[in-house]
Amino acid sequence: MSVCVNTNNQNELLPPPVVWAQRKNLLYVKIAIEDCKNPTIKLETDKLYFRGKGGTENKEQEVILEFLKKIKPEESRYAVCGRGIEFILIKSEEGPYWSRLLKDDKKHHWLKVDFNKWADEDDSEDELNSGTNFEEMMSQMGGLGGGGGDLSALDEELDSDDEDLPNLE
Repeated sequence: MSVCVNTNNQNELLPPPVVWAQRKNLLYVKIAIEDCKNPTIKLETDKLYFRGKGGTENKEQEVILEFLKKIKPEESRYAVCGRGIEFILIKSEEGPYWSRLLKDDKKHHWLKVDFNKWADEDDSEDELNSGTNFEEMMSQMGGLGGGGGDLSALDEELDSDDEDLPNLE
């Protein structure tokens, strides 16, 4: 006779949705938790820690992303926006694309590729530059000391689908 034991910790926080994309020299990561105020963010050479409250149910969520390879936290940037926390993480070594974001190769239901920002390794620089301008985004984001900078332009860029619509009659 076997006994099924519930090993889930009721106090364990759920991870928020995370999307990511990359270029030769950087990673784009977005923690998609809406209306997150005053999140706890710790960025190290090999991992990113996030804890914050938000989303439709205003629940506390937490995730630790242990990266496949090292990044440069002192050169990386983030911004807390209405629709999530956006990171531009500078890779320690420019070169071949990472095969995945995380050190472990498990499939996580909360981690997905951001195909809107994704570019293949063999795409030309012209094609890459015609899309998102990461250098411009980074200058708007400020440093890791708490975001900063004027994020209104970033919000407008990310919400390009919110153009003026004609009045309904």
